[in-house]
Amino acid sequence: MSIVGTALPGARVLDLFAGSGALGLEALSRGAERAEFVENAPRSLAALRANLDALGAGASAVVHRADGVRFASTLEAGAYDVAFVDPPYKTGLAQQIVERWLEVPFSTLLGVEHFAYDQLPGDGDSRRYGTTAITFYRAESA
Repeated sequence: MSIVGTALPGARVLDLFAGSGALGLEALSRGAERAEFVENAPRSLAALRANLDALGAGASAVVHRADGVRFASTLEAGAYDVAFVDPPYKTGLAQQIVERWLEVPFSTLLGVEHFAYDQLPGDGDSRRYGTTAITFYRAESA
């Protein structure tokens, strides 16, 4: 989060494949204006909603029960300032989201957590932490 920290104050954030919502909630705690969470798994949705309630973050959050790839396919360029993506590893979902973002950069900054040995398309900046990697992409300035 420290890598993207300066982009968060006042930001519109997307947490795609949100799970418990940790990334979006952390963004809100660092000054993001609002966060939208996309998750499809019932248990994860329950945990996400419980975390939003426990932290009193409901007024700054929107939860979408949806498939992450389908959701991303509907987004227009610039829909968010920051997007975090943390799909299940070794499923090809990270690659699909990056390919979509490269076609239509739906956020200014995209951070994708993935299996360290997966090769993502494009020229992202990757940081490796054991078997996990986080790759960051920034949209070209208009």
